[in-house]
Amino acid sequence: MKPALLGYGKMGHLVEQAAQRDGIEVIAVQDPVAGSRGTLGDADVWIDFTEPGAVIENIKAAAAARVAMVVGTTGWYGRLEEARGLVEAGSIGLVYGSNFSIGVNLMFKITKYAAELFSRFPSHDPFIEEAHHKFKKDAPSGTAVFLKRIVESEYNREVPTSSTRAGYIPGKHVVGFDSEADTLAIAHTARSRAGFVEGALLAARWIAGRKGFYDFSEIIEERLRSKS
Repeated sequence: MKPALLGYGKMGHLVEQAAQRDGIEVIAVQDPVAGSRGTLGDADVWIDFTEPGAVIENIKAAAAARVAMVVGTTGWYGRLEEARGLVEAGSIGLVYGSNFSIGVNLMFKITKYAAELFSRFPSHDPFIEEAHHKFKKDAPSGTAVFLKRIVESEYNREVPTSSTRAGYIPGKHVVGFDSEADTLAIAHTARSRAGFVEGALLAARWIAGRKGFYDFSEIIEERLRSKS
């Protein structure tokens, strides 16, 4: 694998450090603020941790260069179908995800099962809470939106969702089911960004040489099926 990085902020630096630990050289970096190096066309996969407004243009560039892409940026999902069309027209591979943490993706599955159970008991009301650092631009987070969609698919009604942006919180998500008698909560707390980095590299390895438009959850599903 020969990755290039689009965006060289905190996540970009961490991805490069993790790649180096695995003996992988980052071929190129593109960042208008931190500076650029190398040639993007020499890479076989681009890993995007930029900002929501830049994602579609980056996908257009990847399609034109016939290079696979991993999009770790969130907050652009209103343009998913446009992105899918670009990927298909360019005959490239792309993986996106609301969260690249393996733990969070397993939380999605646990949440779905819990919502299926609790939706049969009107005594318990569902809710979602999430908190991130003050620099995160989208609120609610892409992960919270996905969790909300999972729970609402079982309840067929609006699920209250709250967001906090303060300090340097790496990320916390809670799905709860509350009644007069008790509360059950499913919580994921990111201790660092390491989980997102490992997931992004897993996705980059997986998409190299493939074509199509994939959610990161499909990679998790494949792993789970291989263990059955």
